[in-house]
Amino acid sequence: MKAMILAAGRGTRVQPITHVIPKPMIPILQKPVMEFLLELLKEHGFKEVMVNVSHLAEEIENYFRDGQRFGVEIAYSFEGRIEDGELIGDALGSAGGLKKIQDFQRFFDDTFVVLCGDALIDLDLTEAVRRHREKGAMASLITKRVPKDQVSSYGVVVSDQEGQIKAFQEKPTIEEALSDTINTGIYLFEPEIFDHIPSGQSFDIGSDLFPKLVELGAPFYALPMDFEWVDIGKVPDYWQAIRSVLQGEVRQVGIPGKQVRPGVYAGLNVAANWDRINVQGPVYVGGMTRIEDGATLIGPSMIGPSCHICEGATIDNSIIFDYSRIGAGVQLVEKLVFGRYCVGRNGDHFDLQEAALDWLITDARRQDLVEPSPQQKAMAELLGTDLTAPAS
Repeated sequence: MKAMILAAGRGTRVQPITHVIPKPMIPILQKPVMEFLLELLKEHGFKEVMVNVSHLAEEIENYFRDGQRFGVEIAYSFEGRIEDGELIGDALGSAGGLKKIQDFQRFFDDTFVVLCGDALIDLDLTEAVRRHREKGAMASLITKRVPKDQVSSYGVVVSDQEGQIKAFQEKPTIEEALSDTINTGIYLFEPEIFDHIPSGQSFDIGSDLFPKLVELGAPFYALPMDFEWVDIGKVPDYWQAIRSVLQGEVRQVGIPGKQVRPGVYAGLNVAANWDRINVQGPVYVGGMTRIEDGATLIGPSMIGPSCHICEGATIDNSIIFDYSRIGAGVQLVEKLVFGRYCVGRNGDHFDLQEAALDWLITDARRQDLVEPSPQQKAMAELLGTDLTAPAS
């Protein structure tokens, strides 16, 4: 069977991470989220996978290649152009990306599944296809129920007793929401769907195609299913995903490495004297990371590979990406460190280099670190609460 992974978006809600990493490549304990999707597709017999790419397309293509090592076949549809020697991404929208592939060569010739490239899911796709066909649907949308106080974060789906979709509400207020059933971004289509998608223009599945199907009264159904769904569409979502994995709440993701203390996992060749480090799990530390004596690690926290955590530093409920050096005495509480950025749990971030704080938090590979000036030390003291205070 055939599948499509939507991977062309810019991931603006996960910036600054997506300045240099496309959203499907964001790591869940060192493994890109899209890799989990490929494993799921393979498990359910979807061996031919199209991926539309645009923003930082080469990062995705260079990692997954033709899919052979993942047990599937992958081809890529690039959305954009080269202008003055520079590759410019220009995404066509989720439905427009599908149409481009179908116009190029009729690829989707039977029931096919479409997955967003920014979620961890544990869905029985085989059962979903069975229900879709049983309904005689042209389009089906996998739905989940959420607590009523969370509906304003999602697209709400309204359907009749037979499951036929009658209306959508995009992130309604709690009071306005007509349902507690939400769109998970997992779709099943028949090839006839392309009769309703225009060629050569931007067209979105959720905001353009689905309202059109509702208006036409097309055989378009909601399929409520019980499954694990961890969205990483925004920084807070990613934060929660890492926490959930470390706490053992995500079935399909195990914690890599070896358990060196209860709830403390380490990759290869971590340089740490655990008897001289204050540690409270769950914590994951990537391979070739150095942790100096006197450091404090409080979970749930993830420290990527090849990092350097200096003496007296505190990593508390934080996510540290690879090659990060956390200076002596720096306290990070509910922070995400990514390259030159320090990001709060809710997505607020500042540029360490612009703030002249890249001597406190910087790239572990730097060889040019010098003693900070009195002005830099004073600046660090002024901004200290930004580094240490929990996100509100």
